[in-house]
Amino acid sequence: MTDSQTTPDLRAAAREMHDAGLCVLPIKADGTKKPAVSWLQYKVARSTPDEHDAWFPEGKPRGLAVVYGEVSGGVELLEFEGLAIREGLLDDVTEIMEASGLGEPWAAVLNGWVTESPSGGRHYRVRLDGAAVPPNRKLASRLAREDEYTPEERQRIAEKPNSKIVRVLIETRGEGGYGLVEPSGGTVHATGRPYVRIAGSPASIPVLDPDVMDAIRDVCRMLDDLPKAESPKTAPARDLPPLPDGGLRPGEDYEARADWAEILRGTFRPLITRGNTTYWQWADGVGGVKATTGRDPERDRLYVFATGSEFQAEVPYTKFGAYALLQHGGNHKAAASALRAQGYGSPPERRRLTSVPAQAQHFSDGSTALDAEHAPEFEGGPQLRAVPSKPDLDITNEADALDGVLDLMGAGQLPDLYKRSGGPCWVHRDDNDQPRMQQLGTDNLRAYLADHVQSYVVKRGPDEVEREERELFMPKTCGTILGRKDWPLPPLRGIVTSPVIRPDGTLLDALGYDRPTGLYLEPRVKLRRLQPQVTTDSLNRAKEIVLEQVLADFPWVAPSDRAHYVGALLTPILRPYFHGPTPMFVLTATAAGSGKSLLKDIFAYCYGTADTPWPENDTELRKSITTQLYTTGQPVVVLDNLPNGYVVKSPVLSALLTAETWGDRVLGSTASVTMPNDRLWIITGNALRTGGDNGRRAMWVRLDPNCPDPDQRDGFRIGDLRPWLRANASTLVAALVTLVRAWLAAGAPTIRTRKGDYSEWASLMAGLLDYLGVEGWMADRDDARDQDDELLEWAAFLEMWREKLGADPVPTGAIISALPDHVPRHPKTGELPTANLLGGWLKARDGRYFGTHKVVKVWDAHRRQNVWRVDVHADRGTGRHES
Repeated sequence: MTDSQTTPDLRAAAREMHDAGLCVLPIKADGTKKPAVSWLQYKVARSTPDEHDAWFPEGKPRGLAVVYGEVSGGVELLEFEGLAIREGLLDDVTEIMEASGLGEPWAAVLNGWVTESPSGGRHYRVRLDGAAVPPNRKLASRLAREDEYTPEERQRIAEKPNSKIVRVLIETRGEGGYGLVEPSGGTVHATGRPYVRIAGSPASIPVLDPDVMDAIRDVCRMLDDLPKAESPKTAPARDLPPLPDGGLRPGEDYEARADWAEILRGTFRPLITRGNTTYWQWADGVGGVKATTGRDPERDRLYVFATGSEFQAEVPYTKFGAYALLQHGGNHKAAASALRAQGYGSPPERRRLTSVPAQAQHFSDGSTALDAEHAPEFEGGPQLRAVPSKPDLDITNEADALDGVLDLMGAGQLPDLYKRSGGPCWVHRDDNDQPRMQQLGTDNLRAYLADHVQSYVVKRGPDEVEREERELFMPKTCGTILGRKDWPLPPLRGIVTSPVIRPDGTLLDALGYDRPTGLYLEPRVKLRRLQPQVTTDSLNRAKEIVLEQVLADFPWVAPSDRAHYVGALLTPILRPYFHGPTPMFVLTATAAGSGKSLLKDIFAYCYGTADTPWPENDTELRKSITTQLYTTGQPVVVLDNLPNGYVVKSPVLSALLTAETWGDRVLGSTASVTMPNDRLWIITGNALRTGGDNGRRAMWVRLDPNCPDPDQRDGFRIGDLRPWLRANASTLVAALVTLVRAWLAAGAPTIRTRKGDYSEWASLMAGLLDYLGVEGWMADRDDARDQDDELLEWAAFLEMWREKLGADPVPTGAIISALPDHVPRHPKTGELPTANLLGGWLKARDGRYFGTHKVVKVWDAHRRQNVWRVDVHADRGTGRHES
């Protein structure tokens, strides 16, 4: 084809390309290569033959272009500029394609539809099979040489000396792009030369798999010669001043002496070398070219194009940076240290920081944040070890400081530090000498690191001598550490204040942190040494202390009350051994001075208790529960001194007592936390009652001295209990632990006991108490029902309803009229409920038994309303049949 082509030739060419499924555009004949029409619509809809005839009238000079992308059936243009052809890049690409296993598809591209541009470039077309064509991309470029500058570029350099003049070598035209095609010529191109077809036709465009085309683009991108921005993580030695007296850093020495093949062994292997450039593929030989080295002879860098390796794609790596990544996880300091140990680099002069001796403190395995004077110890002397000297940490670079702290955490070199819901924490004692779990804020962590880490920055003076200067962590660094979603710290799942039984049945009695369970043992009293095996004598002695001395003189209403209290007293020791929640224990009495406070104090002296007054409403109750679970370490929480005759009826308490975990928003924060509900919940008060669902979630411990002025009683077996506990609490704890250990040694027998969500705990405790000879466990079920006002009221109401109205369904109005003296009253006003209100109450209790009677809802189609009847269990509610 020549410049003499006429408009009918363009029409024929347009028809040929249209028949091949391509979208055609007219191009101005003014050298700008711009479309002669508004072409936005032709990005999504193909031009038509009628439009072609209108665009290319006879005698009017025009050029011809193809719109690439989906509108042309998924065709993409791969263009080698004339400069690339003259510099031999096409030959380089071809050789690399053949070496990397892409020879066959590349040959199809070279022999498909090929056009030579007026500048001597090559245009190759490819049709993608089953994938969208990507947008236009520049694959390979280089900086222009000074002798290539145009007058306009020289002027630009004169005005802005730092400007970069770039020459594109290889690029694509894809979705939303177009390119001129033959037989465009004449004034269509600024040179006046034509576009010439040198192979194939629009009908012979090769079809390639998208993955193959990606690999072809990757090979072309590897010839890109523009300078790449280096990162300190990949090229850590860049721009560092030379050391005095010609000294070399380990990384610099390694850079000069190391070989890429040795560095990359196991990750890449060399595929082909052209000139100074070596092309690399995966070490297993799978796939084509993935990386290059040596492209810039002045700065030999590894440049990785794939994303399936440890290397960050499209970022230059020095030899030292690659070594640090592969051998030391990107830790350049560790890599430099290792290379120095191998003999690389000159010994640097360093003025070291004066060591600060660690304060004399003792910590148990893993930790304790307690002062030495508060540290618990076994009788016979402390079983503790000293913390090693403070680790040194260079925090000159904040990123290295972050990594360094996390490394110290992972290496177990930071004592006292744990993690729980919400972040890092430590354990300490409050002003009342009670253990607490303190969640760390920024200032807390900064103060902690000041105590436990010898942190410093390295500063270089004019004499090039490096000096280490003591420096604390920046607050923002501490905030960043706390802002992580996880930390390499041991998890703190709770504090225990006495020896406890692990889930595997072993005894946790070592002070401090216990890694198998995540529990921190901080005893309330000094622990007595326990014998390896429980003997009959030690078991009998323990039973005598607990049952015949400490609990002997309490005025229990029934054996079940004593059994329940013993079960409660043993539960903190067994808490890690079983799953699921425990019910609340209600310590109640007929009068003040009966001994409730003494029962509570036994828990306080043995385990420690978190006492909190009964809140005014459920909102305050929820806040109080969250505070106790989130901050305190005591295993027993006491809601103390409820008003006389109070009816415990709280949906929040009901939810707590059946939940294994408790979630809530932290006070004063928007953060939410989830905590294990592993506490024993106790309520105290006189003449207490329950209502709602709380009755089924309660274990009753009742006292009745059956005398006036019960606080004046005397003649107890061990005298005043509180002074005795102050002197003998450690003996009592040892006795309680001995009871549990003896049961475990006997095979931990259980007795299947049903109590809803608490059945596992109830069965364990039934077996334990039976083994100890303590009678009455859960023998008060009938009496417990009598403590539930709502149950009693509704049971009486339903019994009277059945007696007076029979088994037939009746409307709510008839119930109120027939039973005005028995219908439950409004809890606030004391008035009879309306028919609608009673209907709501009945819906809420539909199908629930109150004693042996239950309400059943029936739809009355004639009245178009709900009516109600009462059914009775003939066998008193065992569930076998109803009447």
